Amino acid sequence: MSEAGADLLEQISVCGSLSGAARRLGFSYRRAWMLVDAMNRRWPAPLVTTAVGGEHGGGARVTELGERALRSFRDLQVQLEHLLGEAGEGFERGTRTPSR
Repeated sequence: MSEAGADLLEQISVCGSLSGAARRLGFSYRRAWMLVDAMNRRWPAPLVTTAVGGEHGGGARVTELGERALRSFRDLQVQLEHLLGEAGEGFERGTRTPSR
């Protein structure tokens, strides 16, 4: 999953539609559709399901697997940012010149 894919899943959850999520992110509908299609193909089950418009309108929904994948991705991001922050602090300490 990419950052754009994670953002798209979050917005689909909020909007309940692929077109609404795409608009919020400044993506074309085609880009959003291609991201969803690519994510759904890479996982053993779909991360997003869609319904074609009709009497009650269409929509998109993030599946339970999609929600779990999104949480795992965001958790990994936080852990990585923490590790990079620690590494950066160590680097800064090692490169400071002593005060006179």
